[in-house]
Amino acid sequence: MASETVSEDKYQKGIKYLKNMNPDSFRILEENLEDLAPDMARYVAEFAYGEIYSRPGLDLKTRELVTIASITTLGSAQTQLKSHIHGALNVGCSPQEIIEVIIQMAVYAGFPKALNGLFSASEVFSERNVTIEK
Repeated sequence: MASETVSEDKYQKGIKYLKNMNPDSFRILEENLEDLAPDMARYVAEFAYGEIYSRPGLDLKTRELVTIASITTLGSAQTQLKSHIHGALNVGCSPQEIIEVIIQMAVYAGFPKALNGLFSASEVFSERNVTIEK
């Protein structure tokens, strides 16, 4: 029983962070996994957000920029990258900060991955009518 309480506490804490960062993202994830692997969505809320994102030491802006950098280097997770770009904007990151982080990844992950990251950012900015300062 104690384990279920700890798990529920982490889940609720994770949901709080998710609602702050990207309220639609988790709902969509739950819906997409509902018939396939519903526990996976819960694991995301409990572990990624209830345990990791909620740790002290980094603010949410920094965590999202680091996450964007990491996902950009993967080069194969555009859905997740777009979700975190939305989250970064929601927690106060500027479009220019997001662009600069992705550009920097060209040094470590290569130009194709950085370009794909920039194209994903462009899609998110367009969807949100975000103006890019030049």
